[in-house]
Amino acid sequence: MSENTTPNDVTLPAAEGVLSNHEEATMAHDLPQSTVAEIPVTTNGEMDDSMEHHFNMDIKHSLPVGLGLSETQITSHGFDSSTEETIEPGPFQAERRNNPQGSGPVVLAEEPRSTAVEKFELVRKWSLNTYKCTRQIISEKLGRGSRTVDLELEAQIEILRDNKKKYENVLKLAQTLSTQLFQMIQTQRQLGDAFADLSLKSLELHEEFGYNADTQKLLAKNGETLLGAINFFISSVNTLVNKTIEDTLVTVKQYETSRVEYDAYRTDLEELNMGPRDATTLPKIEQSQQLFQAHKEKYDKMRNDVSIKLKFLEENKVKVLHNQLGLFHNAIAAYFAGNQKQLDQTLKQFHVKLKTPGVDAPSWLEEQ
Repeated sequence: MSENTTPNDVTLPAAEGVLSNHEEATMAHDLPQSTVAEIPVTTNGEMDDSMEHHFNMDIKHSLPVGLGLSETQITSHGFDSSTEETIEPGPFQAERRNNPQGSGPVVLAEEPRSTAVEKFELVRKWSLNTYKCTRQIISEKLGRGSRTVDLELEAQIEILRDNKKKYENVLKLAQTLSTQLFQMIQTQRQLGDAFADLSLKSLELHEEFGYNADTQKLLAKNGETLLGAINFFISSVNTLVNKTIEDTLVTVKQYETSRVEYDAYRTDLEELNMGPRDATTLPKIEQSQQLFQAHKEKYDKMRNDVSIKLKFLEENKVKVLHNQLGLFHNAIAAYFAGNQKQLDQTLKQFHVKLKTPGVDAPSWLEEQ
């Protein structure tokens, strides 16, 4: 380094950064005219800013025509700093500055409470309620716990369950009678056909076989009428037992469940009230009092629902059985008395429609 060299001057080896006059002239001749520019250097080695801008513009004009402006970037590096400046042409520069993409951290909204936590809370409450109810049932069976009893309502429920068993037995016997009567009707019809065939082939016994054939066919016809009445009786009693009474018993089961819950939380509150009262136990007593009151209201509501359903069930049962028992009696009496006219009138009186023999249900065309 010579004595006249300033501190900012940099000396490069000739082999790496210095070109001879002949090489510079050759490169200038090979480049297009628009890309050749003079870059004046100040005494301290820095470029003039205005000339740098002209140089960048010359390079932009020298780019291939097929390259869009939106794909063009010109980066200038200052010699005296490590910062970079990116020049983007056209209106896209303002849009990109206004709408930066991928800049800065992404802030997510606070998520609501996790579903798993809510399910866990429901399971916890269900487990606690199940534990209390199980403890109450065991204590009642062992004779240690007290039980709330509505004597009048409990007696009505017990009568209902006993009647249901008896009605189910009547229903089973009526179904057996229907099956046996159907088999007898089939036998009578076949026997009548056999008598009629023999009446044609036995000339000496033509009248005797004919009388028996007519009698068996008439009995089969009357038996079909009686069978229709019995099946109608079975259908009505089946609806009463397996739908109406069963629906009431479902409400009774809900009532009994609410009664166990009520007694369980009542016992829990009584135990807390018998203990000490301090800052630790008072919140527990208050919470237990709220739970007890909620289950008491539920118990009272279910008891009222059961009372109403039992009342309506009794009225419906009397009405249904009054009609069905009258139908069953009149049909049986008319059949075995051989009164075909009275048997037909009985079915008309109770609006019983007989099915055509051999047809179980109407076709889909008839139902349209």
